[in-house]
Amino acid sequence: MADTQVANIVNEILGIQFQRVETVEEAFSGFLVHKPEEENERLAMYQKKLCAVMTTSSPEVQETAIRQYITLTAVLTNRYRMKQLLGLLENLVNTNVLQARMLCDCILTNEKLVYKNSDYWIECFSLIRRIIGGVDYKGVREIMKGCREKAQTLPMRLNSSTLPQMKALYNVIEYIFDRNASLLPAYFIVTEIQKDYPDNNHWPHWKLAKLLSTFVESFKPCAQMVSIIGQSQMLPVVEFSGYADHLVNPWRLDPATLRFALKGNLPYEEELLKPQISLLRHVLQQPYSRDMMCSMLGLQKQHKQRCIALEDQLVELMILPMEKCELETEEDEVSSTHWCWLHLSSQVIYLILIGFASFPNIVMGLHNKLIGHDLKKGRDHLMWVLLQFISGSIQRNPLSNFLPIIKLYELLYPEKEPLPVPDCARAHCTHQMAVVCIWMHLLKKAESELKTMTLPQNLKVQYEYLQHLMTSNNTPTIMGSDYRIALLCNAYSTNQEYYSRPMGIIIESLFGNQKAIPNGNPTTTPLPTTPLSMCILDSLTLHCKMSLIHSIVSHVAKLAQNKTNIPGSSMMAPALVETYSRLLVYTEIESLGIKGFINQLLPNVFKSHAWGIFHNLLDMFSYRIHHIQPHYRVTLLSNIHSLAACPQPNQTQLQLCFESTALRLITSLDSSGVQLQMSRVFSEPKSLVSSESEELNRVLVLTLARGICMSAAAAGNDGAAVKELLTTIMTNTPHLWSQHTLQCFPPVLVEFFAQNPAPKENKQLLKKSVEEEYRKWTSMANDNDIISHFSVPGTPLFLCLLWKMIFETNRINPIAFKILERIGARALSAHLRKFCDYLVFEVTNPAGGPHINKCVDAINDIIWKYNIVTIDRLVLCLVLRPNPDGNESQVCLYIIQLLLLKGSELRNRAQDFVKENSPEHWKQNNWYERHSAFHRKYPEKFAPEETSGAYGGPIPVYLSNVCLRFIPVMDIVVHRYLEIPQVSKNLEQLLEHLGYLYKFHDRPVTFLYNTLHYYESKLRDKPLLKRKLVNAVLGALKDVRANNWATTEAFQTYLSNTEVDVTTWTPELNYFMSLVSRMVDTMNGNSPFPPTDWRFNEYPNPSAHCLYVTCVELMTLPVLPNVVADGLLEVATKGFVVIPATKLQLWINTIGIIMAALPDPYWTVIHDKVFELMCSSEMVEWAYPYTPFQLFNMSLTNDALLENRYSMTLALAHAVWYHAGAGQIMQIPTFVKEKLSPEIQVESQLIFLCHLVGPILQRFNSDVSRAVMDITKTLYDSLAHLDKTQPHLQYIDPVCDLLYHIKYMFVGDTMKSEVEGVIRKLRPALQMRLRFITHLNVDQINTA
Repeated sequence: MADTQVANIVNEILGIQFQRVETVEEAFSGFLVHKPEEENERLAMYQKKLCAVMTTSSPEVQETAIRQYITLTAVLTNRYRMKQLLGLLENLVNTNVLQARMLCDCILTNEKLVYKNSDYWIECFSLIRRIIGGVDYKGVREIMKGCREKAQTLPMRLNSSTLPQMKALYNVIEYIFDRNASLLPAYFIVTEIQKDYPDNNHWPHWKLAKLLSTFVESFKPCAQMVSIIGQSQMLPVVEFSGYADHLVNPWRLDPATLRFALKGNLPYEEELLKPQISLLRHVLQQPYSRDMMCSMLGLQKQHKQRCIALEDQLVELMILPMEKCELETEEDEVSSTHWCWLHLSSQVIYLILIGFASFPNIVMGLHNKLIGHDLKKGRDHLMWVLLQFISGSIQRNPLSNFLPIIKLYELLYPEKEPLPVPDCARAHCTHQMAVVCIWMHLLKKAESELKTMTLPQNLKVQYEYLQHLMTSNNTPTIMGSDYRIALLCNAYSTNQEYYSRPMGIIIESLFGNQKAIPNGNPTTTPLPTTPLSMCILDSLTLHCKMSLIHSIVSHVAKLAQNKTNIPGSSMMAPALVETYSRLLVYTEIESLGIKGFINQLLPNVFKSHAWGIFHNLLDMFSYRIHHIQPHYRVTLLSNIHSLAACPQPNQTQLQLCFESTALRLITSLDSSGVQLQMSRVFSEPKSLVSSESEELNRVLVLTLARGICMSAAAAGNDGAAVKELLTTIMTNTPHLWSQHTLQCFPPVLVEFFAQNPAPKENKQLLKKSVEEEYRKWTSMANDNDIISHFSVPGTPLFLCLLWKMIFETNRINPIAFKILERIGARALSAHLRKFCDYLVFEVTNPAGGPHINKCVDAINDIIWKYNIVTIDRLVLCLVLRPNPDGNESQVCLYIIQLLLLKGSELRNRAQDFVKENSPEHWKQNNWYERHSAFHRKYPEKFAPEETSGAYGGPIPVYLSNVCLRFIPVMDIVVHRYLEIPQVSKNLEQLLEHLGYLYKFHDRPVTFLYNTLHYYESKLRDKPLLKRKLVNAVLGALKDVRANNWATTEAFQTYLSNTEVDVTTWTPELNYFMSLVSRMVDTMNGNSPFPPTDWRFNEYPNPSAHCLYVTCVELMTLPVLPNVVADGLLEVATKGFVVIPATKLQLWINTIGIIMAALPDPYWTVIHDKVFELMCSSEMVEWAYPYTPFQLFNMSLTNDALLENRYSMTLALAHAVWYHAGAGQIMQIPTFVKEKLSPEIQVESQLIFLCHLVGPILQRFNSDVSRAVMDITKTLYDSLAHLDKTQPHLQYIDPVCDLLYHIKYMFVGDTMKSEVEGVIRKLRPALQMRLRFITHLNVDQINTA
């Protein structure tokens, strides 16, 4: 209806002018006087008619009518009339009858809007330019898109007939882009432009190009403010444990393109937009980097998603060592690339098995890359890596999957002559014959698929040698350096007919000869004690190792079920235990290895009640396996807690084994990797907490306290998990803490224990009870009465009585042993706790003064003479008892010192053990002989000899002894000593006499790092004590480690200087330069440390090792934390003159890594530097001829040799924050709000603040979104302050761009109400720009 009316009105208007022109008027047209007022009246009349029609129509009808109106207008040839008609529409918009947005849309979508219809085109775009101010910002964005599309229809060559059309269109786009007009957020415009022209693969019309590119360029400052300086050259230290998400977020890459996930379509620096190949390669090259690599690329094991980029990098990484091999000489016994190939084979197998990479693609990739390169020396190693995968998977996959290997073989082995048989006494022979082994697997597979394949001529000799070896009667040995058995296993592992023979020889060497002799009695041959060497195991293919581990697990399970009474028939051979533990280090067989061990083997052995096997398996876990993922540790700990609660024989030794394994598991939870994922480790409190052992739960609390302090992880989401864990602990084992221990706890724990107090032990009452019980003991005559009274579960005072008995009479009544049997090993723990409390009270408050030495002698009798309690268990209980009175704590430590040092029992054992043994068990084949000799000299008894055997005989152990069990206890003792300054001299004595035990500590550097970090404030003014501690621990290892394995020469000189007054050493810049340089080299793959087998190392790779030894060294220096931090920062700020410009960012990255790993007083010095710089007069006055954006740009200041203190400080701050943990970065919002924000007086300071915090918003957004809001609010407040105090603001556009970036990328509308009040008070130019954040109208601004 309306469209008919509109058509009529148009026709009427046009009809007046065309159809009714009288002939007379036409004849005298040149002489007539036109009356414009009449025409205006007519137009006004039509305006009213149009208005009436439009007002009564719905928007849909309006739109149809307008489209018709425009179409009718478009065909006019009279430009004047066209103008009038469009003018009517403009009036309708101005009087709010029509929506400007709808009119613009109708015009732009009209098919008549073509540049050849020039008048119409020009008039339409002029109209759009006039009315676009009334369109909302989303509509303007659509109009801008439409205009750019129309521009594409214009010809490339513009002449006088088309230039006006371009000008009309250009004016509209220019007006949209005008930041002062602010029709829509400039952020939207740049997003659209960047989206429409990605990667420069198509272009806008050349006339618009400058307009568009200038606009995008205007966002460079914003992109600079949100870019981390040098991000593309940042490299992480790869920890062993699975990373928590918040630590991987900064390193995430797109799995398809390997690019950073940058927020927003901003014109970032080219370096940030490139594929980050060097980062991925760096991670892939690190041993134990598997978890981090998967997290970085967002790959999940359950989704078998192939990652082509990863395949390409694997290929590149296999070619690198091949090139290195070309530089080797034949004399090298172990190839310099040996560890590299071992690691690569593990990575390749894992990635292919899990489906992230495809074997045929990798082989073809290698083939294509190697064409034209003559790399012969590394070809055997490459074939060895491929053989690992082929032998393990060829039986489960079709032959066609493996055929590409033939092309690679033909390329790498072009010889016509047969390849010679290598020397089988060298491990290298298994690599040299890998290619013939591959062919043998292919031939076997072809045979099973009924296909024909022929062995190449040049492999005939090696093939015949293997055939001869297999069929000859003289059996090769497995001992020493004879690799023939390994060769046979590798070649025939898919050929069951032959394979059992060589594998049988290996198995016999581990299990012993199990054949029965004719009369039916099994032979009692001694069990084998020599394990397979790591060289032999490394020479076996993955497939062979899998079948070997499978045989071992089946054998152990069978032994566990063996119920015969023949001695030794259900014992594992020492050789088997040691070999099994060595097989568990191969991460590529994790599911059969460590996973099967924890989830299947241990529970099965427990069910079979094979306590001897169970004990040795737990020992193996404690003393042999180095890198175990935290979730396996937690599973095992949970299993041990539940098993310890099950009924079992009255076996003190077994109870002790449970406790000491659990103790090691708990203390290992604070190794560097686990702090990084506190929430994952502590997410299941029930599984970590013991239901009855107060000691284990106390150690868990101590570990938790260290973890929280060192990673500040109780912030945010972890707080609830921590509280739940503590609540579970207090429910199971309520307890108190001494004041000196509580002082070191983080606030969250202090608060919890203040709110949940446990009942205090009344020591006076305890003493009375003991006296009372002792009177009963001496007065009761009937043995049965005595036994029934004292073995009642309720009163755990029996150890106190035993001690009093020995103290008073120097002997124990034999009835006591029967009572001990009744009480049982598990229940004795409660008696031990009461005994420790009683003892400390007795010594502190001597009634008539019993002599402390006599007290200690009586305890020593309980331990060493009567074997009622072991030294490690007693000292652990004693050191963890709470002593609210500080004096009692000192007494407690004094008793421990006398126990450990006065008697010679423990010291003699420790000295002999340390002298005779080496901690490098993987290099030994006679550990068992030395272990047996030690146990013969110092037999361990776990029950009084007088007992009637109800305790069961001692379990034969292969790996543990009292010295090894004591090490984790000693760690705790050292920590208690450090909490009480008065006893530091005693600690020095203890370290002097027992410190050499640290030779066998499984994580000596971690222990030092954790200790120096956690007790930093206690040790800050005790440089001599720090030096003593570090000397004791690192000095214990001097026999087994090369000189430069950990610390620098300058530091070793400081350690070895025995003069008391050495605290005067103040390291200079050169010292810090050399320390950082060593770390930079290590990160770049040129490790200066002696080569080592990382599978058995404390740390998983050279970078991690270097980081922690460096931190230990820095924390031990006899200077204050701020001096150390200054020294590190000056490496960049002063030392940059001697660092190659291309390497500078690597040095800054390294300084960031080191500082982020140090305690707060060290790393927060960067905050002081930022604060100083921000308040400096140069920053406030800004007299430079350059803009702040130029001087805050690192690459610009470096390339143009400009003043670099600003860009350098920013780069260092970014590096420290980039590597910082979640708890550390939580301090940044407070620092920004309370320290920096109040200092902002001028614009350059605000721009500096934006550069400082802009880049970390993305990290906050994924970790703690509240922090983004806090920082954003601070930025608004700072801007508001400047707005009031500064008459002229020069950089409002970049600041507004940043605020829009934050809105659209991070906070959305969540802060609308918070910032609205701030924006409404700003000057009009700022309000105009920021109006879309709070949806302000333009008219509100003008009146403001």
